Amino acid sequence: MPLCLAAGTLAVALGWDQFTLAWTHSIEKIRWEEDYRVEAGALLLTEARIRGSGAGMEPPDGARLDAQGVWHYRPALPPLPALRLTQSPYTAGYELCHDGRCRPLADFMPGLQDGVIVAAPCSSESTTRPSSAATTRAPGPSTSTRWD
Repeated sequence: MPLCLAAGTLAVALGWDQFTLAWTHSIEKIRWEEDYRVEAGALLLTEARIRGSGAGMEPPDGARLDAQGVWHYRPALPPLPALRLTQSPYTAGYELCHDGRCRPLADFMPGLQDGVIVAAPCSSESTTRPSSAATTRAPGPSTSTRWD
């Protein structure tokens, strides 16, 4: 099942079964990245990275720090039906990364104004609408380099 994005009347199927969601923390200005895999009609969070730490955003127990100062860890979350990502003029926007390239999330949704973008597995009836508009936690918002 590929990844779909939807916001209001806009919808797009990306055809990806793996992606990275990236953003820059609005206060600490530290980049976060989360790797997802689309599997069995859900989004599976497989790894997360934080470039540093700050007030209220300490790496979890078991995280490892690499030579570039990036914390790596594996969140213990169940599969998620969808992500609700808020586009706002007050923070940097999210980015989606695939095959080592990152682009602003808004680039995938031409004409999108501020609001919520739902990222979810496409439904089996349609490859242009998410299978669920269920809510999950919404991480915060991005720059443009990917760390591996």
